[in-house]
Amino acid sequence: MVFYMIGLGLGTEHDITVKGLEIVKRCSKVLLEAYTAILMVDHTKLSEFYGVEVTIADRELIEQGADSFLNKAKDDDVALLVVGDPFGATTHTDLFTRCREQGIPVEVVHNASIMNAVGCCGLQLYNFGRTVSIVFFKDNWRPTSFYPKIMHNTVPKLHTLLLLDIKVKEQTDENLIRGRKIYEPPRYMTINQCIAQLLEVEEEMKGGACTPDALAVGVARVGHKSQQVVYGTLAELQTVDFGAPLHSLVLVGETDLVEQEMLDAYKITDATPRLSTADTDAN
Repeated sequence: MVFYMIGLGLGTEHDITVKGLEIVKRCSKVLLEAYTAILMVDHTKLSEFYGVEVTIADRELIEQGADSFLNKAKDDDVALLVVGDPFGATTHTDLFTRCREQGIPVEVVHNASIMNAVGCCGLQLYNFGRTVSIVFFKDNWRPTSFYPKIMHNTVPKLHTLLLLDIKVKEQTDENLIRGRKIYEPPRYMTINQCIAQLLEVEEEMKGGACTPDALAVGVARVGHKSQQVVYGTLAELQTVDFGAPLHSLVLVGETDLVEQEMLDAYKITDATPRLSTADTDAN
């Protein structure tokens, strides 16, 4: 039979493609990968709309127990639902490769992801350089490895999409060492937290890519009706209340007239919602 990887898009249960929905309805097992990204609705909404049971697949199942559902796909149709597009994360590429190696037929149904939907901010996709991931800092671990990647885009004046960290079903170092299945509450990096880290690293690296007056676009909940897009300097965006996750940040490179016109439509104003002073200080 077939193992299907089906993109769900970015918003709600309604963003699945017709092709994807038809496949889901005939699968004997349907899993929702729930740690590389999130939808704006609970997984029960998917079950209700699709008319099938949708089971949450966490990091542990996908990365350590994948054989359980890949083996099932040898005899039955199995679907893995992925927020955005299936090839938006290396985890899914690994599953695709494993299917090919094991002789399991595998098919992919594509959908919108932040990698193309970020064009909503008005910047042309072909003017973007390498996408860069930003992870949460820890007290004893504050990596700067992302900075040269940003500089690689900054020199030729390309835009840079920053994907912000997601922590779902994570363990503390102590619980991990002791083998205790105790998990921390989910955390989703905000644009404000990302900017604070960028500014900290800029102080150390001094490359000029992430200064307080560097221009950027903050985007939140792209693809949902509550989508938010704000353009300004990093210092300005750090004060903005971007609301619920997921957030992404774009460092703006050189713009043409059309891009600049679109950016100006999203420029920060006095009416833009702001964080309280306490929340700003916390970042």
